[in-house]
Amino acid sequence: MGEDVKHDLLARIPSITELLKTSVATRWLAEQPQSLVADCLRQAVAEIRSSILSDRAGRCGPIHASVDSVLARATKLMQERVAPRVRSAVNATGIILHTGLGRAVFPAQVVDSIVDELKGYCTLAIDRETGERIERDELVESLLIELTGAEAATVVNNNAAATLLVLAATATGKEVIVSRGQLIEIGGSFRLPEVMAQSGARLVEVGATNRTHLKDYARAITPNTVAIMRVHPSNYRIVGFTSEPSLPDLAKLAHEHNLLLIDDLGAGALVPLERFGMPHEPTMSESIKTGADLVLSSGDKLMGAAQAGIIIGRKDVINIIRKHPLMRAVRVDKTCLMVLERTLQLFRRPDQLASSHPTYSMLTTPTETLQTRARRLLELIQPLAPKLLARIENGVSYLGSGSLPTQAIPSVVVTVEMEGLSASELAKRLRLDDACIFTRIEQDRVCMDMRTVADAQIDTIAQALRRVANAIDTPLASCT
Repeated sequence: MGEDVKHDLLARIPSITELLKTSVATRWLAEQPQSLVADCLRQAVAEIRSSILSDRAGRCGPIHASVDSVLARATKLMQERVAPRVRSAVNATGIILHTGLGRAVFPAQVVDSIVDELKGYCTLAIDRETGERIERDELVESLLIELTGAEAATVVNNNAAATLLVLAATATGKEVIVSRGQLIEIGGSFRLPEVMAQSGARLVEVGATNRTHLKDYARAITPNTVAIMRVHPSNYRIVGFTSEPSLPDLAKLAHEHNLLLIDDLGAGALVPLERFGMPHEPTMSESIKTGADLVLSSGDKLMGAAQAGIIIGRKDVINIIRKHPLMRAVRVDKTCLMVLERTLQLFRRPDQLASSHPTYSMLTTPTETLQTRARRLLELIQPLAPKLLARIENGVSYLGSGSLPTQAIPSVVVTVEMEGLSASELAKRLRLDDACIFTRIEQDRVCMDMRTVADAQIDTIAQALRRVANAIDTPLASCT
């Protein structure tokens, strides 16, 4: 494109003042601040100007510099700016506790039960009988005691915070013994040694990566030792030539030397997972019965509640933890406590979890049901999006979020391909669609796992595939 043509097109781009007088901008100004409206218009103009300047093939024409073109771009920008960034999504990845997608799905009855409290005031930190202030973690303490058999319990905002607080309250300036095979790194590159360093505790590593013996712990005990800590490797497994002392042996050794035994379970199982067809995972009550003085876990993994760090154990130690200055810095808010309390109540009836709790419902959905779900999706796709090639295949799901990392769960997937569109581009378009569908890619095909897709979302997925398959580039979208 010649420079004279580009200059003419650039001159045609309307001014911000002119654009602000249009009916479209007037509607925006009735609902949004002028600064936001003007910013979207300026950005739209800048994008069009850039497209024209970089156009070497002569694709740009007067239509691309028109008022309608600018407003079309600005409309998209405005929608992006005012739409909530945290929004609903369809999880078709097969990862039940998907960290990026919010981990556990809250039980519907839990969400419904907190609506009124969220709209008004609530009894977050006050005793109804006396009218006196109470500590907010007391709201869930009795439930945690009931479900685990611990003497006392408290709650903070996540399990890393629980580890930091426990060590700061009990081991500052003292030694804590941990096996080398348990020096875990959790999401976001946060490593246990670094958390311990922040707490003021001194880490004492014992054993080897794959084998640690009770005698390794015994030899490491000094007059400055205050605790032995066992950290459950939630997000990995070491297999083969391995060994580690049992929790009863660690408890006996710790208590013989008047040390604390801290058991970080990570995933936070409250009930035996065998009843849901999964391998055994240490439960919090088992750890307490075995002799752990403190047990730590997450609240948004196997509990399937809000993000939280659960601390249960000896009452005298929990009281020390409650009084530490960090407690206020890592305390939870009312929404977390509401969700946690009501979700914990569901565990009073573990026989009903498969129907009352989404996490356990997804774990136990039979593959026959998933096949039915997949066939329904296929039946909808074929007439709505004939350009797509879709198939039903066997697949595997995972619990996710560092829980049972190697345990594959048989599942059913619908694979989708589109001629002329790569799997990564198709997956991206599904994510950016109004339905916001997240999938996985295997063998250069988009896979939608039916285990994490609800029946009510099947039509939503089909309509999104129709939109993606039928989408075409419009002249107003770009001229480069």
